[in-house]
Amino acid sequence: MSDIIVVDNVCLTLKKTPILKNVSVSFEEGLIHGLIGRNGSGKTMLMKCICGFIHTTAGSIKVDGQTIGDDVDFPPDVGLIIETPGFIPGYSGLRNLKLLAGLNNKISTEDIRNTMKQVGLDPDLRRSVKKYSLGMRQRLGLAQAIMEDPKLLILDEPFNGLDKDGVGDMRKYLLDLKAKGKTILIASHSAEDIDILCDTVHEMEKGKITLIRSDREGMI
Repeated sequence: MSDIIVVDNVCLTLKKTPILKNVSVSFEEGLIHGLIGRNGSGKTMLMKCICGFIHTTAGSIKVDGQTIGDDVDFPPDVGLIIETPGFIPGYSGLRNLKLLAGLNNKISTEDIRNTMKQVGLDPDLRRSVKKYSLGMRQRLGLAQAIMEDPKLLILDEPFNGLDKDGVGDMRKYLLDLKAKGKTILIASHSAEDIDILCDTVHEMEKGKITLIRSDREGMI
């Protein structure tokens, strides 16, 4: 297996404040990789840099062999949830996803409907997204991330707002995606989520990253 994400000596400074400090890490394809750390540790900013949403101050990031900000502005085959998923409040879930899918025209309405069902949403529900519960919004965000069948998923706190059954459903679904060869980078406050799902675990603290675990058998 090769590394699908390679972060090389990345620094990020915003408003004279160092956010990421000489971060070097690689993530192997076909596995689920976990990021843990307190709020403000740098997890979300690292994910934003990998996605090309924020330009690094120094260093480089390659996704699937392409340098972000040089070869491509954004990695082309990535589904993501970063912070609260944004949707048009007055539209239904299905209408929101159809609008987003129209940007690439890669999938059909039936594909979208099937994806919504997979994450536990009714595509025929006419309720507008502004009337969704937090858990329903999170499921819709996951549907948006996976509906075009990307090879890489970057998920920042994807279980926020889900009840116990919802968390169980999502864990099973992510493990199924891994079994299909997908690569998943996930940040979560839940040690249980990370322990159940992740093949590698990295901790971020004050903009630096440390390998905590690289297999399922134990800590190193």
